[in-house]
Amino acid sequence: MGIPVIGFAAYSGTGKTTVLEKLIEELSRRGVRTAVIKHDGHSFDIDIPGKDTYRHARAGAQTVVITSPDKTAVIRQRGQTLKKCVDQITEADVILVEGFKQEPIPQIGLCRKAAGKGFTAPPERFLAVVTDDEETAFPVPRFSFEDTEALADFILKEIKTMPAEDFTHFNDQGRARMVDVGEKTPTHRTATAAGRVLVNEGTFALIRSGGVKKGDVLTVAQIAGIMAAKHTPDWIPMCHPVPLNGIDLKLYLDEERLSVEIEATAKCDGKTGVEMEALTAVSCAALTVYDMCKAVQRDMVIADIRLISKTGGVHGDYFR
Repeated sequence: MGIPVIGFAAYSGTGKTTVLEKLIEELSRRGVRTAVIKHDGHSFDIDIPGKDTYRHARAGAQTVVITSPDKTAVIRQRGQTLKKCVDQITEADVILVEGFKQEPIPQIGLCRKAAGKGFTAPPERFLAVVTDDEETAFPVPRFSFEDTEALADFILKEIKTMPAEDFTHFNDQGRARMVDVGEKTPTHRTATAAGRVLVNEGTFALIRSGGVKKGDVLTVAQIAGIMAAKHTPDWIPMCHPVPLNGIDLKLYLDEERLSVEIEATAKCDGKTGVEMEALTAVSCAALTVYDMCKAVQRDMVIADIRLISKTGGVHGDYFR
């Protein structure tokens, strides 16, 4: 079993290094062994000119190791993927990653208002956010820059249930690949996803009355979503073709919210899950609602596409 990995994603000037420094101190105080991987998108200086390691590297050594009774440094004259960096760490309870914003690892997003750059991704993509924005409601847990103890509590709780990062979607060169599921045992799997399209009062009334010129919006969107679910591997790279037992797609109108609510449940007996099929069905149904109604409203909003639940598979069940 590998070591849980948590990334910290932020633009420069946010103060993520300071947050990590305080967090490492707090985790260390609690007896938690931490390892840190720092990504630099440009270059950095590690050898001091004139020192032995510098001279060895300049002479042509591809790897230089220096060790003393209390520390060891390995200096390689080439960059490495995050996977290879993680694979070299064996003595830690959690690996904290600064940078590597685009890697598919669980991440905590940081944003400081004074930096004026926002988050590196929509907040709902993060496990939690660290920010000084106290006015915005976030869809994930929010911590201030001073909440070091609470952030440590959150991370320790997360890593107890977090599957160790195995980077199964990447090969040894760090490039994308399709995961080999040949050795897995087929199990019954389900997944339910949901989303919505927010419309104005006029569009809502047209959908409800059947007055949209292109036809019955809910029926057409339902068919589109089912068709899309069956073609998920054509949309999502590295996604396995899954023989679906069924896809149940429901659309209904929410008058209070002025929205078209969409929910899809996919089922199969297979070696890999059907979360992407359910999410694809919802996404395509939402796009179809937009397409059917765009002649009367351009500012509709597709929102809150999310996984509601999944069952089956080695990682167990999930309920939002």
